[in-house]
Amino acid sequence: MADDGQGRLRTEGGRGSGLAAAGGQMLLSVGLLALALLAAYRLYLRWWTRSGPGGAARRGEAAPLPRMKRRDFSLEQLREFDGARNPRILLAVNGKVFDVTKGSKFYGPEGPYGIFAGRDASRGLATFCLDKDALRDEYDDLSDLNAVQMESVREWEMQFKEKYDYVGRLLKPGEEPSEYTDEEDTKDHTKQE
Repeated sequence: MADDGQGRLRTEGGRGSGLAAAGGQMLLSVGLLALALLAAYRLYLRWWTRSGPGGAARRGEAAPLPRMKRRDFSLEQLREFDGARNPRILLAVNGKVFDVTKGSKFYGPEGPYGIFAGRDASRGLATFCLDKDALRDEYDDLSDLNAVQMESVREWEMQFKEKYDYVGRLLKPGEEPSEYTDEEDTKDHTKQE
């Protein structure tokens, strides 16, 4: 800046410095636009790998299993669905069998509650015991549980009904399985959703 001789300050370069400032603003705007486009592109890629075709396979996850048709299970049949021998994970609570496959990080072989997979989890849930010795290998009628423990089992049953698909009953020894119709199965699945 310099004095123009009349007491006013004038800028060196006159109009050229205004063009430089405008060029700097334009460069800043282009840079910000490029950063915004890059961020949008990265978000798109993240979304595409999660929900696009084959997204689960690209992440190394198994595709979701189709909904299981309703049927009843003996203890031996239930044991097949432990997440190790079969990718589907089932467990029983208070005589009802639930498909907990979508909770495999909890109920899968490596999960903290994996002990319940393919088994009747009622006694373990009622007593808050995660020890395999606390679970029975034969049908457990739970008749030795006290009122507080039975109430706990009923509360767990309600939680499982809200979160997981009910797929059938746990059969008592000698009990015959029910025959479920497709209408019953469809009606119940739409009721849960």
